[in-house]
Amino acid sequence: MVSKTYDSGEDPWLEISPIYGLTLFIAGGIYFLFKRYQRIKYRAVPFTVKVPAAASSKWTSVVIENPSLESHLMNSSLMPTARVPLLMQGIHHPGSKKADDDTPLYITCFDPSTGYHLDTISADSEYDIAEKISLARRAWAKSRWGESTFNERKRVMRSLLRWVVKNRETCARVACRDTGKTMLDAALGEILTTCAKLEYLIDHGEAALKPESRKSAPLMFYKSSKVYYEPLGVVAAIVSWNYPFHNLISPIIAALFAGNACVVKCSEQVLWSSTWFMGAIRECLAACDLPADLVQLICCYPSEADALTMSPHIKHITFIGSETVGRKILQAASIHLTPVTLELGGKDPCVILPETDLPKWIDVWLRGSFQNCGQNCIGIERFIVHSSQHDQLVKLLTEKTKKLRFGPALAEGSNDGGYVAPVDCGSMISRHRFGDLERVIQEAEEEGATVFLGGHPWKHPYVEEGMYFEGTVVANVSPSMEIAQHELFAPVITVMPYNTVEDAIAIANGTRYGLGASVFGPKQHECLSVARALECGMVSINDFGVFYMNQDLGFGGVKASGFGRFAGPEGLRGLTCPKAITVDRWPWLIQTSIPAPLQYPIRSVVKSWDFLSGMIQLFWGESIGERTSGVFQIIKASR
Repeated sequence: MVSKTYDSGEDPWLEISPIYGLTLFIAGGIYFLFKRYQRIKYRAVPFTVKVPAAASSKWTSVVIENPSLESHLMNSSLMPTARVPLLMQGIHHPGSKKADDDTPLYITCFDPSTGYHLDTISADSEYDIAEKISLARRAWAKSRWGESTFNERKRVMRSLLRWVVKNRETCARVACRDTGKTMLDAALGEILTTCAKLEYLIDHGEAALKPESRKSAPLMFYKSSKVYYEPLGVVAAIVSWNYPFHNLISPIIAALFAGNACVVKCSEQVLWSSTWFMGAIRECLAACDLPADLVQLICCYPSEADALTMSPHIKHITFIGSETVGRKILQAASIHLTPVTLELGGKDPCVILPETDLPKWIDVWLRGSFQNCGQNCIGIERFIVHSSQHDQLVKLLTEKTKKLRFGPALAEGSNDGGYVAPVDCGSMISRHRFGDLERVIQEAEEEGATVFLGGHPWKHPYVEEGMYFEGTVVANVSPSMEIAQHELFAPVITVMPYNTVEDAIAIANGTRYGLGASVFGPKQHECLSVARALECGMVSINDFGVFYMNQDLGFGGVKASGFGRFAGPEGLRGLTCPKAITVDRWPWLIQTSIPAPLQYPIRSVVKSWDFLSGMIQLFWGESIGERTSGVFQIIKASR
């Protein structure tokens, strides 16, 4: 062969045919046109949802005296006047609980920060629950959602994300009205977290659920294996009231992205807002030409909940709530061996290492304690600080807590200047735990703790029926006190001194809970060392709760804080059936056949054993000599 030589000034690329360049140009054009077509076809679909009047700060209503979920039983004027649709009428089959022989059960919805009546809505009966599960099953089967592409699923996520961003203030206001939280609390806990999860699903959800290749052992070198994450069907979520928007939409979008239909039971405390949020999600599905019945909202009293948790048609249950209820759900789910993920709250510690700059972090700690008025599953419940800095920390916390303003976030400022609308903390969800909180704080004081601030319910001067508890600081708390062992879920700070880092770790691990934690200190490697020693599912170092903003991380705990994870790849895969499939790598070249010594009927037990023994030696012998001996043993046994 004669190779062509080029002069120093001659460019060999000029010899390439223009056909190659044209081909590349056309191929690139086709690729970009295809990608553009995909973007247009699966882009966000706009949709609108009517804004409820109660989301306005100018809205007022009847003030319920000592409001509760059953206020309609004491005040008949709170009963609904419009006819309730058949499915919502609480039709009961024999044996289902009713208020009486003819009247369905209702739930009174109210604003806990003002006592305003929001609505009175029919509670679901066992019949309603079964029918809604059936609607979800039929929608899932008819739409073939389990066979949908990831692009189709992303389209739904993009549409929801666009709607949330455009309607962020309305979503926050609806959550505030139903829970009494502040707009800032809603922005942090409802909107930011939801946007982060939707973004994660759009950008990384497919990678978590696409078929995954697995390694083959040398013995199976001619086989190829993959795990396929297949949809389960209809899954359920039973969620708490503290974040009515995020706790509702989070399991729904995860379930939909995994190819499932989803039935969500919201808390009775937030039925009003949950109904509106669910309406928005159903509107989104309809706008995407999908059946709205893929998602269903259930709200019932505890006596009817078994119709959901014991249903044979529910293939997975995610529960967010108390340990007591979580154990009951686990028992009910065991009837059909339904898988369950449990997030049961915690008693999260904040371990502050010696020589930490306390003033630097005080604002982070206040947010960790009073976010959502302390009604936060990963809120800081215990400050564990070196004894040399105990008094300084207590002083800083007390000074800051004294300045906190409590009140209704959606109230207008009064014309006479008597009440200014901006508030730092909203209300509690109800008054039913106030007595127990007072008792626990008082007992801690009797056992040697010091109550520097608060410890009692607080009566708002302009909102008589508002449900407020004082910002509270309790110091010199010892691990044996009840206040240090039980989740308070309230605007209460407890400060616990320690003498050595080992003591701090023991105090942090000294409860039955193990959800999240924080570690603060001047040296990050020391913080990391402490974090590794903590018995919990998540830790933030020199920060609070940021692990949840990273939706690529699984969320969950250990011990009495539950098991399993939602969020991250672990959460998505938990909503699927991981199916392992093995195929021939080169089917045209080699496939499994049964060697003669192993074929039925066995001709010689000795030779069959020698054959298998030689295989074991060949593949797992320690030395080349052993493996070579195995080859000869196989040959000998095959004769």
